[in-house]
Amino acid sequence: MTATVSEALEFIKENDVKFIRLAFCDLFGRQKNISVMPDVLPMAFEYGIPFDAHAIRGFTDVTNSELLLVPDPSTLSVLPWRPQQGRVVRFFCDIKNPDGSAFWGDTRQILKSVISHTQQRGYTCMVGAECEFYLFKTDENGEPTMIPFDNGGYLDVSPLDKGENVRREICLCLEEMGLKPETSHHEQGPGQNEIDFKFSDALSCADNLVTFKQVVKTIAQRNGLFASFLPKPLPDKSGSGLHINLSLSRNGVNIFKLGDSEYSGVTESFIAGILEKTPEITAFLNPLPNSYDRLGAFEAPKYVSWSYSNRSQLIRIPSAHSERCRMELRSPDPSTNPYLAFALVISAGAYGIEKGLKLKDSINVDLYQADKSITDSLVRLPETLDEALNLAKGSELVKSTLNEELILRFLHLKTLELEANQQAVNKHDYFFNNYFKVI
Repeated sequence: MTATVSEALEFIKENDVKFIRLAFCDLFGRQKNISVMPDVLPMAFEYGIPFDAHAIRGFTDVTNSELLLVPDPSTLSVLPWRPQQGRVVRFFCDIKNPDGSAFWGDTRQILKSVISHTQQRGYTCMVGAECEFYLFKTDENGEPTMIPFDNGGYLDVSPLDKGENVRREICLCLEEMGLKPETSHHEQGPGQNEIDFKFSDALSCADNLVTFKQVVKTIAQRNGLFASFLPKPLPDKSGSGLHINLSLSRNGVNIFKLGDSEYSGVTESFIAGILEKTPEITAFLNPLPNSYDRLGAFEAPKYVSWSYSNRSQLIRIPSAHSERCRMELRSPDPSTNPYLAFALVISAGAYGIEKGLKLKDSINVDLYQADKSITDSLVRLPETLDEALNLAKGSELVKSTLNEELILRFLHLKTLELEANQQAVNKHDYFFNNYFKVI
């Protein structure tokens, strides 16, 4: 729903709303929130609600720890799984410094800025997300296990697919919140599922993806299950990707066609920019050590290449018509911060347009089976988080899209995380407690 401040306040008053969640994300895309009562909301809109930023990983130190949450009225959404008597609503928030300026770690604001710059060039980028996840059984205490909910495979049906009722409940919940699920199905792995929702502007898509993950985890828990968005929760099974579909519009018309329109050169440069810059931004698209266990297997890309309808490529051009013409970036995974991911990918495409980059020939072969004479000529995606972090450190695109403080904090904390992961004595327990149970 879209609302102004006055409309949001009126909605709260007329719809028996008793609790209001003010939501935001940390640097790594994990959702946080503060709950306030309805009579506090006018003050929140005018002045913001303070919180201890020092307690949020990566934000500030204890000497400068107060930040403010200012709700965005256009993001008002009722949480359907909460009571209908005494409703609960949620707003996404801008994060402000005490003087009212934007906080450097507000990743949602960073995406807004990239969207604005793209629009100033005359283009609007539309984004759609395809997010995969696993459903696992829980033990007698409700704690997650690593036992998949079922043993179904791609597009299987009941009884092999035990997740169809859970997916249905998720889709209905999303629909109540104003999101528009389009397709849902069982994926390749045991207990693996996918739900795709309708494309939208980049900011709405990022908001929707954060909402989607919360809904999936909440509905799974309500059904006695645990939902995992880890890139590779099971070592010998299919990983979970976050395929990002992008198109460009000019004057309200989708111009994303290759070779048969006056804008085909713009489209090709946009794709070329993303191809060239993806290795440099992979640390943000694939931010966990576990992310690199997924790449290069089970239809997850390993090389910088593109083709039509070929799922072994980094970028695929799906068969589509009219408004659905688009490109699909296949390397990101669900552990990314979507605001940073979308900002960097769109910036990479804009870089391609600005430089007039030429799109190299497509490579329409199965890159998992291709001869070395082909693969040796291709640029590889980073094979470890350490390699990806080193590429990000030297990236001019990262420096021009994100602010210096965020880059320093992100890279520093990810380096510490990588070191702790490498030094863990019991790898399985460390993985289970620090990644599996929380992502």
